[in-house]
Order: sequence, then structure tokens, then C-alpha cells
Amino acid sequence: MELHIFRHGETNWNAEGRAQSHMGSTLTKLGENQASVLAQKVKGYAYEKIYSSSSLRARQTSEIIWPNRHKEIIYLDDLKEIYLGPWEGQLYSEIAKTDPESHNHFFKEPHLFSLKGAESFSDLTTRAVKIVEEIYSENKGRLVALVGHGAFIKALLTKIEHKNLSQIWHPPFMKNCAHNIIKFSDKKPPQVTLYAK
Repeated sequence: MELHIFRHGETNWNAEGRAQSHMGSTLTKLGENQASVLAQKVKGYAYEKIYSSSSLRARQTSEIIWPNRHKEIIYLDDLKEIYLGPWEGQLYSEIAKTDPESHNHFFKEPHLFSLKGAESFSDLTTRAVKIVEEIYSENKGRLVALVGHGAFIKALLTKIEHKNLSQIWHPPFMKNCAHNIIKFSDKKPPQVTLYAK
């Protein structure tokens, strides 16, 4: 299986610097334009299956990329972003003041991030690997697309590249509508062939 993974377009909460995970932030005009540019970039690929996070911003992105195929898209809760619980919707600048230790862990030492009511990066990685393994088992030999989220994608790629949790935020940055490719085979471990382009 060749899996093409895309991050969603820019959202209003991205632009405002708010923590977003499962709630309903929406694409900005820039985010819609990013998705439209990506649609042109990948129109030559004949994806046999399309998956998307069930979050609104990912659904919007998917429907812009594949306007004539949105009824085929499989929306899954397990593809959602890292769950941030009490932080959801808060400005990161305010979180840095009210909970500086957790804020520092989230951005600088993700392996230490532990917030009551939120998902850890370890739990996110386990969830990401499990759902992608399930997608692979159902789509061997196929060309597959997936629209997801920044931390979700970084956690997955970090695991596939055998890096430590502490390295999740290491470059390259997973910009909005970034394109990643992973090749899967029963004969060898998954291989990342395109990273955040």
C-alpha cells in the first residue's frame, strides 16, 4: 500500500493560536485556498480509497480536495487530533501563563506531556499506529489517501522512523496541507518517502 497523508488546511483557531483537538474549528479562506491548491497538486493520483478524520476541518479539507468523491470518503474518529481536554479552545499564550510546565512539555518535551483529561503523545502514537495498521490490512496493494492532523501525523511518522517521543516536533514542520507518503509492504517495515512537502 502507498499511503498519502495530508494535514488539513488552516483554521480560525490555527490563525488565533488556540489549542484545537476535537472541537469544531473551521477552515479560514486561506485554509480553503490551501486545500484547493493541494487538489490541483494531487489530481493525477487515482486514489482507490480515501479516509479522513471526522473533525470538521479535516472533512472540509477532504471535500475541497475531492469535490466529486465526498460520498466515498470514510470518516473515522480514530484519525482525530491529539485530545487536549481542558486546553481545547484556549489561547496557547494564556496556557503558557496558567500552566507553564505543561505548555513547555507539550512544545519542548512532548515525552513528558501529561495533562489530566488530555491524551499523552504516547497514547496518540499508539492510536495512530493502530488505525493505520487497520487501514493497511484492508488496502494492501492500493493507493490510499488520508486527511488528518499535525500532531497525529508527526506522531505516526516519528514512530515509523524509529525516533523517540521527544523528537515528535523536530523538523520538518507539518504545515497546513502538507503532503506525506508512506509505503507499506509485508516484506519490509513501512518507509516514509515524502515528508511534509
